[in-house]
Amino acid sequence: MGLSKTILITGCSSGIGYTTAVELKNRGHKVIATARKSEDVTRLALAGFAAIQLDLADSVSIQQAVEQALEITDGKIDALFNNAAFGQPGAVEDLSRDLLRFQFETNFFGTHELTNLLIPIMRKQGHGRIIYNSSVLGLVAMRYRGAYNASKFALEGLADTLRLELYRTNIHISLIEPGPILSNFRKNSYMLYKQNIDPTNSFHKEAYKAMEARLQKEGAAVAFTLPSTAVAAKVIHALEAKRPKIRYYVTVPTYLFAFLKRILPLSWLDTLLRKV
Repeated sequence: MGLSKTILITGCSSGIGYTTAVELKNRGHKVIATARKSEDVTRLALAGFAAIQLDLADSVSIQQAVEQALEITDGKIDALFNNAAFGQPGAVEDLSRDLLRFQFETNFFGTHELTNLLIPIMRKQGHGRIIYNSSVLGLVAMRYRGAYNASKFALEGLADTLRLELYRTNIHISLIEPGPILSNFRKNSYMLYKQNIDPTNSFHKEAYKAMEARLQKEGAAVAFTLPSTAVAAKVIHALEAKRPKIRYYVTVPTYLFAFLKRILPLSWLDTLLRKV
């Protein structure tokens, strides 16, 4: 491992964010762990982290969090792990404009705003690492995940563009692309589904029954599911390696679909994705 680095991580209340924060802290890095809810911030502070409240759907919260982080670190932040995200389930035709905007506020717009506030800091200090937690669903689309698919496809495009624009700045951009990971993601998605989708008046109401069963299933819902430490390991490499990779695939499905997307005719890939 190289020298200790200061990294700000979003979405540390549980799952990938929390596990990554713990792993990096154990490796001697200074972790600024953020969470949306105050009770989670308190819990993170009790666990020994520099903890800050941050709601990516709120510009004021983002600005205040950056100010706090810079106070804690004396104006230096070596890396940012854009991890916080959620998934709003539902067929595309059941997603209102407001609901799609709701999905993008956190997964895309808030992430973008936070990143843009930290780029000048990284330029000034002459180095930085910006790591985005994307998804296999930023590579291929799957049914009833349209809002999440769209937010991750957008994130991938933004990160790829930023990487080209930051060439020769010593600010490195990496995308992590997990497939199925054990976390609270499905549980949280089910809550949003119940809040925002009316299956009784939908053309897709029969398909929703299978989706509800999957979202409520305890433990791994599909094969090849990995623990959140698998993602943390990729973040460690993206943070510590002299030459971090542009993309890090996590789980067999991500490697598989990335490969199939390159070699299969699109109609064949669609046929396969309809069966997933």
